[in-house]
Amino acid sequence: MNIQKSENQTNFKEILSTIQNSKQKALQQVNITLIELYWSIGKYISTKTIKENWGKSVVTELAMFIEQKEPTLKGFSDKNLWRMKQFYETYYKNEKLSALLRELSWTNNLMIMSSSKSEEEREYYIALSIHERYSSRELERQIKSSLFERTMLANKKLSPVLRELPQDTKNIFRDVYVLDILGLTKQHKEKDLQSSILSSLKAFILEVGKDFCFMGQEYRLQVGNSDFSIDLLFYHRTLQCMIAFELKIDDFKPAYLGQLEFYLEALDKDVKKEYENPSIGILLCRKKDDEVVKYALNRSLSPTVISEYETKLIPKEVLEQKLNELYEMYELIEEK
Repeated sequence: MNIQKSENQTNFKEILSTIQNSKQKALQQVNITLIELYWSIGKYISTKTIKENWGKSVVTELAMFIEQKEPTLKGFSDKNLWRMKQFYETYYKNEKLSALLRELSWTNNLMIMSSSKSEEEREYYIALSIHERYSSRELERQIKSSLFERTMLANKKLSPVLRELPQDTKNIFRDVYVLDILGLTKQHKEKDLQSSILSSLKAFILEVGKDFCFMGQEYRLQVGNSDFSIDLLFYHRTLQCMIAFELKIDDFKPAYLGQLEFYLEALDKDVKKEYENPSIGILLCRKKDDEVVKYALNRSLSPTVISEYETKLIPKEVLEQKLNELYEMYELIEEK
């Protein structure tokens, strides 16, 4: 009797899974249709503003007309209709991006459109939102934490070894990791940092990227007759390699790099599988001097990222300035 009940439960789960998958597909199709509708309306209004000098007053009249004729319809206020026009005008010249918009919700599309200052930034958040399947709340958090600026800074500072890896490491790492979600006090210890990450692992993975899969804390390595441990070990699905995190609550010191390089060598020799790519290390420090980091990485043979962490959100203007300064520096180098 118990066997029959168990078999029934298995069958029931299969049916429920089929229902859930169909429901998800239906919701996706509804979203695609909705975005296409908003695009068409935006195109229509945009064309009328050019050819017949439609202004906001006419769009307000249109909103009132729709409400009178179809009182049950929602989402067609004058403000939203004007956003549809802006939506179309923002993307219609970019075939690559306009093809991706249907994969995002209207809320996420509006958030990206209103908060991004460049086409590069919009493209970044659109691609990332699709890949990571961000909810509106998750996307809002990433935009508020200036994820785009932090990632672009990291891309510019990737070491030669990282750039030469067989997998593409662009847009994976952050120059600064914002750990405001951990609730750390100003005077915290390395154990506090590690335990806070573990107790808020879901939030930490949202910050580092959903492709990071947790493998272990104080991950044990044995080399010769000695035991060593990596603070945190992850596996990255896209990069197909292990990512070792070493946590430091003080400023970066070149000596820290040697320790991490040793761990990466041990991982690749004793833990890495044949089909996996070389392991990568992330040294997460409280602060770092970019010039010291540059000198240290120039002689390093291991794929390593040196990053800072902040316990509070960083003003977007600060990161924008740093990114602009870095772009200007590279332009000067290229001119020479």
